[in-house]
Amino acid sequence: MGYKNLADCIADLEKNGHLIRIKEEVDPYLEMAAIHLRVYEKQGPALLFENVKGSKFPAVSNLFGTLERSKFMFRDSLPKVEQLVGLRSDPIKALKNPLKYAGSALTALSALPLKQSLFKSTFQKTTISALPQIVNWPMDGGPFITMPQVFTEDIDKPGVMNGNLGMYRIQLAGNDYITDKEIGLHYQIHRGIGVHQTKANAKGQPLKVSIFVGGPPSHPLAAVMPLPEGLSELTFAGAMGNRRFRYFYDEEGFCISADADFVITGTVYPKENKPEGPFGDHLGYYSLTHPFPLMKVHNVYHKKNAVWSFTVVGRPPQEDTSFGALIHEITGSAIPKEISGLKEVNAVDAAGVHPLLFAIGSERYTPYLKDRKPQEILTIANHILGKNQLSLAKYLFIAAREDDENLSTNHIEHFLHHMLERIDLKKDLHFHTNTTIDTLDYSGEGLNAGSKVVFAAAGEKKRDLITSLPANFSLPEGFNTPKMAIPGVLVIKGNDYQYDSAKTQIESLKSHLKSEDLSSLPLIVVCDDAEFTAANINNLVWVTFTRSNPATDIDGANDFTTNKHWGCNGPLIIDARKKPHHAPELIKDPTVEKKIDRMGEKGGSLCGVI
Repeated sequence: MGYKNLADCIADLEKNGHLIRIKEEVDPYLEMAAIHLRVYEKQGPALLFENVKGSKFPAVSNLFGTLERSKFMFRDSLPKVEQLVGLRSDPIKALKNPLKYAGSALTALSALPLKQSLFKSTFQKTTISALPQIVNWPMDGGPFITMPQVFTEDIDKPGVMNGNLGMYRIQLAGNDYITDKEIGLHYQIHRGIGVHQTKANAKGQPLKVSIFVGGPPSHPLAAVMPLPEGLSELTFAGAMGNRRFRYFYDEEGFCISADADFVITGTVYPKENKPEGPFGDHLGYYSLTHPFPLMKVHNVYHKKNAVWSFTVVGRPPQEDTSFGALIHEITGSAIPKEISGLKEVNAVDAAGVHPLLFAIGSERYTPYLKDRKPQEILTIANHILGKNQLSLAKYLFIAAREDDENLSTNHIEHFLHHMLERIDLKKDLHFHTNTTIDTLDYSGEGLNAGSKVVFAAAGEKKRDLITSLPANFSLPEGFNTPKMAIPGVLVIKGNDYQYDSAKTQIESLKSHLKSEDLSSLPLIVVCDDAEFTAANINNLVWVTFTRSNPATDIDGANDFTTNKHWGCNGPLIIDARKKPHHAPELIKDPTVEKKIDRMGEKGGSLCGVI
């Protein structure tokens, strides 16, 4: 059987050495987050904070901090759910082997949500300000809920089976919010809640919102799962947790998760927004202050022995990275089966997920021709950029499976090496301009606005990539510190980016490169710190793809435009310097870090952990 609640999970993890208790009083302002970050870096255990300053409620974090621990929590249900998801994308399997998949029907049946009003008496009421007021980063606009399960229903089709359970951050205080009466609801584009709010707005009615915190670990997992169309998150929570999702409605008609530790209910009225943010986010920068929906609080419920669940968001890898690993474990090849010809797709975590996608597809359009070129993989690329949250990607690199059966999208350097050996920079870059990008990405022209580019490569290898620069290689004034990051990729430091001089600087670099023989150097990245950027592959992809907007920051030596198609005959140049409109990156507070150091000394709760 699955966990009945979060307390069951905590007890099981502690019994099996997956959780430790932090007994010292810890400040929710920066300290709890700093402890979490330090322990996650060491791939350490889950953390139970017993004494949270300013709140009577304990808190737990890092539950999903390692794939090993996640698989341990779901050890009884993981194989069955993998099978169930596989059947959803390929139902013919059940017809071919009904005995093998007979258990899947039982899993699906037991996953149906269960309405039970007898749980009403187990909840007590509190206030927003009584909750742990956890602030992760120094410039955050206030305390946030970072592991919420936000539930809304379709106003035209009420009921939990047509509801949406998503994980959208919630600002509890700060800015212009009225204490205990208002909180901020931040959700990005292409989210299920947006459809529900649009329908409610059209009718001039408020949208009822229920925010669940805690409960069995299958519940927050369900909130982040990219489920196939028509598969309810509540059903998935039941299947994954080996326990039906229990719920009831309170006197005001709000849905309450009966197994949650906390439930906040409230309403969002049409066109009522307030400034939300800033907030340290998963790209490794702050998302800035913008107007987002205002939620007017109705009630704050909690169980008798409730435990607050949270995580810390920052530059990958973080706990949400481990979430992603578990999701991949469950879904396996589900997405490729939804797009004909797609073999693999990987949102590169080290680059902040949405900025960079790697994909592998089939190239079968003209097998009768000797020379292969991108054709089918371009069709596949268009499918990818129109698919759910994959549509938020800025850079999509797609290769042909036929060129290397062993190629994997999970090996960043090897995949880039394969692409850079084969790409034709005159033909194989395809731009999408004036389009939508991730809400958290500030490299474009404004909120949700930017561009995309597809790098497509198919066919024989076109070049050997250099690993060192020619002895006579030089750079024009304003550029220095050349570093080979990986074969075929040169990183150079440029002057601080200024709007009025940036174009002239890049033009001088392009002009200088015309005289160089750089046929084996397909990519040059201009950045602020070449040493840092070239230090490792994670730094390279993080700097390059989070600090550039394809349409404005890609250039190239000996470039041209023919029939509105842009290409270049020399190296491609990506200007990945910080721009004045970019959001600041996340930097830890040194004073807090020193305090955490002391907790790792003999006698401290983190001794032997950090």
